[in-house]
Amino acid sequence: MFLNMISDLKLSKIWCLFATGFGLGTISWLPVGTAASLLAIPIWWILNYLFSFQFYFLFLIIGTGVGIYFCDHTSKILGVHDPKSIVWDEFVGMWMTLIIVPIHSWLWTIIAFLLFRIFDIVKPWPISWCDREIKGGFGIIIDDILASIISVCIILLLMNLYH
Repeated sequence: MFLNMISDLKLSKIWCLFATGFGLGTISWLPVGTAASLLAIPIWWILNYLFSFQFYFLFLIIGTGVGIYFCDHTSKILGVHDPKSIVWDEFVGMWMTLIIVPIHSWLWTIIAFLLFRIFDIVKPWPISWCDREIKGGFGIIIDDILASIISVCIILLLMNLYH
């Protein structure tokens, strides 16, 4: 039983480490949501450069699923629904936004980043409703997924107008 408690404690620390973006979310002087969204960009680039689109898509699905658990577990430990220190949701949201961006286009990458951050910060309806009403790990991540979906729609519209 004692070994199980130690094992559970180690797992809890690992989940919290992921949920806080490997500690990034705990840096008090940093706008952590923006920093996590920026950090998501080189991770996206590396994944897309080294692996297929199918792998990246699977990575997104798994990242979202385990992220719901990481975020739920960490918010319960901290006793706060959506603490600023949890930034895994920004990673997932940014990675989802970047799914349609050509890997070598810095212009579209910057546009994706700016749109995602605007929608994640301003939280227009229905993002704001989800942020208030849906609790737990799913609630922490769903508002970022919606910010991503809206951003992707705008990017697709802009790409269509641009071409």
